[in-house]
Amino acid sequence: MDVFVGQNRSHWCLHRDLLCYHTPYFQERCFGEGKQKNCKIELLEEDPQAFELLVKWLYQGRLEDVSDMPLEKKWDYANACQKLYVLCDKIDMPQLKNIAIDQFRKGCYEAGLVPGPEEIKPIYDTTPANSPIRKLISQIAARQIMDPESDSDPTTYRMCFEASADFAIDVVNAIRQGTGPKLFHDPTEGPGCCYHEHGPSQLCKVG
Repeated sequence: MDVFVGQNRSHWCLHRDLLCYHTPYFQERCFGEGKQKNCKIELLEEDPQAFELLVKWLYQGRLEDVSDMPLEKKWDYANACQKLYVLCDKIDMPQLKNIAIDQFRKGCYEAGLVPGPEEIKPIYDTTPANSPIRKLISQIAARQIMDPESDSDPTTYRMCFEASADFAIDVVNAIRQGTGPKLFHDPTEGPGCCYHEHGPSQLCKVG
């Protein structure tokens, strides 16, 4: 079976029965009503590197462990596994999704790097609400925002907040869960000078 992946249409010629055994996505497209057995599949929105990992898993039964890779390769592999998760979510391969998200988490930890807004936005664009990877990504972003040693702040994720209300809600919920039942000071109580429009060194003349 011919499979074309990515904008450059990377071509794979794979065993149809193997693909169909592992996912109903290919079954439907090869054997669904009105389909021919010699079918052609186009995954032009997907990442070729992620599909290459899927093929390795199909034929070898395993993925490489990011822990066995040199440091300079860990992040690239982790990022590819994140894209593999999104691909597996689309084509309904839950077992490989679980493997991919484990390798992604481990790769982030061992590389000392986390996804930025450019990696986060496509995840929220292509995955359903309550997806485990959304939970993971929003918790990572929340931790970056709250970490006093991190260069990230809420403006870092502006493009994600603007593109997805779900992301904004997930991050707020992650911060609430992470900080526990600590309540902010009541902003309606006490002096209100900090809400007045004047310079910090100017004497407040209100009240």
